[in-house]
Amino acid sequence: MSHKKLIALALAGVALAGVAKAQDAAIKLDVVKELHDRLPADIKTAGKMISVNNGSFPPYEIVTGTEMTGASADLTDALGQVLGVKIDHATVGGLPALLAGVNSNRYQFAFGPVGDFKSREEANDFVDWVQEFVVFAVQKGNPKGITSLDTACGTRISVMAGGSAERVIQAQSEKCKTDGKAAVEVQSYTDQPASILAVRSKRADAFFSSQAPLTYFVSQANGQLELTGVGEKNGFDNLYQGAVVPKGSPLGPILKDAVKVLMDNGTYATIMKKWGLENNMLKEPGINLGGVLPK
Repeated sequence: MSHKKLIALALAGVALAGVAKAQDAAIKLDVVKELHDRLPADIKTAGKMISVNNGSFPPYEIVTGTEMTGASADLTDALGQVLGVKIDHATVGGLPALLAGVNSNRYQFAFGPVGDFKSREEANDFVDWVQEFVVFAVQKGNPKGITSLDTACGTRISVMAGGSAERVIQAQSEKCKTDGKAAVEVQSYTDQPASILAVRSKRADAFFSSQAPLTYFVSQANGQLELTGVGEKNGFDNLYQGAVVPKGSPLGPILKDAVKVLMDNGTYATIMKKWGLENNMLKEPGINLGGVLPK
């Protein structure tokens, strides 16, 4: 098969798992010496960095055993080529463990994307490379009529434990009671697959989470699910997500400039579109673009 056909297949998303490897092999980028020279001495000596994740967050991070695929895996492969180092991946359980691992220097960074909020910026810097939206995944036909936070009263909503969406839906539950309506039954799960399974098995009426992974889960649900609340603020405003480094780390500006290289040469757009993330793309990366975490 010709190089052009491989690229065409990858962009079309045909036979995604097999084509992913073919496209990865086709991405060959030169080292940007200026960026490599700016890396901390210990990273240059080791010739590698470790990016930590907290489990599957498709289509960004799809963790199977010790292997990770997805948009973040493709982008870190490309970043490694630009920076002239190998980027390995490690998985920990939950966001608190991820942040602790980064801040203790056990891992150099987390590419994420992780939600960037002012409160989190107190201990970490965020290199933002996507914009996100928070919506609902519901059963086909939306039998409970959930289209926004205000229509969630009296329903069962699954969320990721410890995430910003959990905080928003808990606040909405209190608002429902204040308004004389039935509270939201909030179901908190440790990971995305368990949260979406609750909806598919009809133990929950909706999963409230980031639009990008929910779009992926809906596409994998054989017509059983659909998205709703798209285009609504749903308690969030200007939600940015990105890579995480320790506060003040010199690695932050280096990663930002490396992502900018991928944006400028078209690699970023190619990978994001490959994974159906064209609506989450940023024109420029930024550091600490996040707003206030909803109360």
